[in-house]
Amino acid sequence: MMLPTRPSRWFLPLLQLGLAVLVAWLACAGPAAAAVQVLDEAAITVSPATSPPAVPGPVQQLPDLWQQGPDMQVRWYRLTLPPADGDQPLALYVERACTRLQVFVDGRQFWRTGTASACPGPLLLPLPLAGQTEPLVLDLRVEGSPLPHVASRAQAGGLSALRVGPQAELAPLAARATALQVQLPHAFAVSLLLTGGFVFLLGWRHREQSHLAYFGALCVGWALVEVPRWWQALGAGVAVLEFLHGVMLALVTLAAVQFLLREARWRSRSVSRALALQSVLMPVTLVAAGPARLHMLSALWLTLFALEIAAAAAFHLHLRRRMQGRWPGLAAFALASVGAALVVQLAGRYAPLPPAWLHVTALVAPLALLLVALRLVRQHGRALQASEATRVNLEARIRDATAEIERNFRQLTELRVEQVTEKERKRIAADLHDDLGAKLLTIVHTSEDPRISTLAREALEEMRLSVRGLTGKPVPLANALGDWRAELMSRLSQSGIEAEWESPDDLPQTLSARAYVQTTRILRESTSNIIKHSGATRCSFTCGIADGDLQLVIQDNGDGIPMELDGRLDRGHGMTSMKQRAKQMQGQCLVESGPGYGTVIRLTLPLDRATQTTP
Repeated sequence: MMLPTRPSRWFLPLLQLGLAVLVAWLACAGPAAAAVQVLDEAAITVSPATSPPAVPGPVQQLPDLWQQGPDMQVRWYRLTLPPADGDQPLALYVERACTRLQVFVDGRQFWRTGTASACPGPLLLPLPLAGQTEPLVLDLRVEGSPLPHVASRAQAGGLSALRVGPQAELAPLAARATALQVQLPHAFAVSLLLTGGFVFLLGWRHREQSHLAYFGALCVGWALVEVPRWWQALGAGVAVLEFLHGVMLALVTLAAVQFLLREARWRSRSVSRALALQSVLMPVTLVAAGPARLHMLSALWLTLFALEIAAAAAFHLHLRRRMQGRWPGLAAFALASVGAALVVQLAGRYAPLPPAWLHVTALVAPLALLLVALRLVRQHGRALQASEATRVNLEARIRDATAEIERNFRQLTELRVEQVTEKERKRIAADLHDDLGAKLLTIVHTSEDPRISTLAREALEEMRLSVRGLTGKPVPLANALGDWRAELMSRLSQSGIEAEWESPDDLPQTLSARAYVQTTRILRESTSNIIKHSGATRCSFTCGIADGDLQLVIQDNGDGIPMELDGRLDRGHGMTSMKQRAKQMQGQCLVESGPGYGTVIRLTLPLDRATQTTP
């Protein structure tokens, strides 16, 4: 199936609009049901105890974000649960609790998270309160790190407002929040990892398209950036995870800047060295600053990264506009969308923003990367199709040129006017040498596709053989046998086939140019069949003159021609063209073969027509 030559200009905006509608639906919590109660006040106690405190601390408003304190601390939140209304199962909805959470009801623990390596997503906890008519005490033990010890406000210790109500009414709210904050980021991360790996391999295999390798590294790096945020199985400390997060952001910045510059066909060694130095300097400064300044230093580095990417994006658009003569609309729209999302994410590190804003904008960048990856793969596929079309067109032109040469040669032979014939031959030879030969030679030296370069080189050799035939200069038979021997022995040796050659030493005859060309093509076709189809390990060539004829015998020890072709030998392996060429020289080409007994080709040419005796 052929890909469209030009993607729709509305494809990217419409796809992003569709995702925006989906994300907006997921982010919309909807009005709270009458049976659902919001608990936004709690008595807070700072204590490392493992059981609820006997005397609660002062009452404060929720949500609570830990602004200061030691590296790790524990806070207890005490709330009063209202009595159950009816027999419906009740549940507790916790939108955010960083990073380790334990829940106690009337002093008894009934739920806890596994590790403190990352903040869990939204939690919906069934409460054992069915039929309870008296208020109960709910204690939540939260263990985490204050804001100065983490890189982002999203990872700072704290607790959001709680909701208590029937589980059936809270389940849709929890499902939407989980899809927005956990499932969609997971899906995008996996998609980026797979797509980025594929694009990276494309760029690695085609070094002239290095921007693909950098974009693949960008996608993989972006997917790994968010892994510590939600993969609690890592089990590392918060400081370690935030350090790794910062290091990955430096590498992502390097890949993003290099991709933007190289995709616009601009390279700079100084920029590459500066980005590499920055990737080393960033983790060194984080270690030197210590955990107490992690948030401030990470925010400063992230601001610098955002400015670098913005500058590279602006320079990218400038270069594209200069090359194309107009602004690249889709590229500008994608970069503007990602830039706006990154500005919101960056602002969320300095000041509190609505959580829905941060959750929604966090999905814009991976979505844009996926769309750009699909576009790059599509462009690469079109480039391969164009290369294949060029190859097919070149083959067709060569076939047409060869057919035209042979047709002109036959017409000139029928005219029997030596002067006109000689003049026409020289003209055709000159045209081929100056026009088609020059173009084929240019393709050989400039084509980046090795298949096209090899095909052009073979076509150039075929053209030179045709030109030699057109010039009409006779070839000494001894020289012709030497040329054939050198060429055929070399081809068979390179294919691992043992070759033998036997011919007389003293041959005074001179072979006509036409006979030399046609015989060369017959021998080439025979040798190609031996290499490709016979499975032979040994081949012998015998040349001699008998009964006024030039006789060439080619014999191999291969598998022979299969039984399926018995009686139809002329239909395969180019044998028809071999026999037709021999017939044009008033000779004959006989093929003898049997399955398992090899193949013998006997070429006989009359000397009075194909050769001339040297005076």
